[in-house]
Amino acid sequence: MGDTRSRGRDARARTSGTGRGRAPAKPRTAPSGTRNGTARSRPAGPPPARPRLTRARSKAGEVVARTTGLLGLSSTKRAAILAIVVCALALTVAVPLHNYVAQRQELAAVSDRQQALEAEVDRLSADRARLSDPAEVQAQARTRLGMVQPGETPYVVQFPAPPEPVVDDGQAEPGVPWFTTLWNDVTGEPRR
Repeated sequence: MGDTRSRGRDARARTSGTGRGRAPAKPRTAPSGTRNGTARSRPAGPPPARPRLTRARSKAGEVVARTTGLLGLSSTKRAAILAIVVCALALTVAVPLHNYVAQRQELAAVSDRQQALEAEVDRLSADRARLSDPAEVQAQARTRLGMVQPGETPYVVQFPAPPEPVVDDGQAEPGVPWFTTLWNDVTGEPRR
């Protein structure tokens, strides 16, 4: 009877997986709780269940089960991977966006420059059309260069030079800084 119980335990250990990685148990020859050579008998029925985990172990197991979800990674590792992915996406978008904005600014600057050049071309075209008239060329030659037609007598009007400003005693000389005049008055040097 003792041999059959030990064989049953060995078979249960092999099938339940609790005996993995262990050497097979040696069969007992006699149970330890015998009286007068008779062994205690076990009631017939289902084999006893595996030992239950204590409350502390089961809570720790629940925490581990909750935190290790996706691919067996903890929540901090998942957050780090998510941060790396977000940074990679941001860098992937940032460079083309920067190029796009720079090109738009450059395009706006070139458009402004093109409009300024077109306005200058229009002005120069109007000047060319105006100067193609011989009367306008003659008028410009008289005013700018002082040219006259043959037989005309040119007159040049010269205005007199403005008089020198008169310096009264106690007034500053024109063109001389005020501190120089003050220093000359303090030292007693005559004014120039």
